[in-house]
Amino acid sequence: MTRPDPRQAAAMSAAFSRAVDLSSLAGPAAAPAGPAGNGARHAAPDTGRHRAAAPDAAADPNAPLTVIDATETSFQADVIDRSMTTPVVIDFWADWCQPCKTLSPTLENLAAEGGGSWVLVKVDVDANPRLSQALQIQSIPTVMAVIKGQLMEGFQGAIGEAEARQFIAAVLQAGGVEPGAGPAGEAGPPIDPRLEAADDQMAAGDLTAAKALYEQVLVDLPNDPVAKSGIAQADLLLRIDGVDLAAAVSDADAAPDDVAAQTLAADSELVQGEAPAAFARLIRAVRRTAGDDRDAARKHLLKLFEVASPDDPAVAKARRDLASALF
Repeated sequence: MTRPDPRQAAAMSAAFSRAVDLSSLAGPAAAPAGPAGNGARHAAPDTGRHRAAAPDAAADPNAPLTVIDATETSFQADVIDRSMTTPVVIDFWADWCQPCKTLSPTLENLAAEGGGSWVLVKVDVDANPRLSQALQIQSIPTVMAVIKGQLMEGFQGAIGEAEARQFIAAVLQAGGVEPGAGPAGEAGPPIDPRLEAADDQMAAGDLTAAKALYEQVLVDLPNDPVAKSGIAQADLLLRIDGVDLAAAVSDADAAPDDVAAQTLAADSELVQGEAPAAFARLIRAVRRTAGDDRDAARKHLLKLFEVASPDDPAVAKARRDLASALF
């Protein structure tokens, strides 16, 4: 699976330009077998573990289904069949994967917030090797969407809550579901129409228009976290527009004292889902420099924090490291 274009990856374009038919995976026997012995050794039994992520789900039998732990044997029902009526987002993860421990809780919280308008299906790649092989999972976390039996490109690596929200909004739009709608189409809390319009502009790639709409929201709600994050994302994408991301990182590695090169490389890493590397790069720049250069690196790092979720462990660690570097 290829990584989407950087602008589309961060803006989570609703276009979903490429889809894969999952009909070949219908039924457990259709998934290609892994190396001899691996399938039997790792395959987990179909425990039928289904979770409603809301804390009171156990007390409410009518609580919408929001999170499912799927296996190779339940993939047909949990993913393909379910996607015919409800958008499905698949989170490929493993116990040993540290970025997964950041991303999975974010997705689970968003699924609970969605109230059944979409379902998060979690797949343990170690316990389900044939699914991983069939879907060509090369690294984790990997997230994909399935709509009406069609597999849509998603993203690799841990991303912040704001980016995850953009992705889910794109999935819902592609599935013809209104954001905030429950499983029966019930409307959720009202959303500022300017935020919806800004999200649409982001998805369409008109970053300048999106930023202007987010800024309008901040005039009335100066601390709105969605608007702030949207502006930070738009600014990031505008900075890396047309940039060769790999070359930017390579050039910065060759010039560790060049703050402009370091900030561009950090942007390039963040838009590719490598937030810890981006933060660490700028903290090293803060340590190596002084005066205006040091202040420029510090301010740029604070901008990147706004792109990620404030609850992201990578942000918390980077804030501690920045304080250490400064004092």
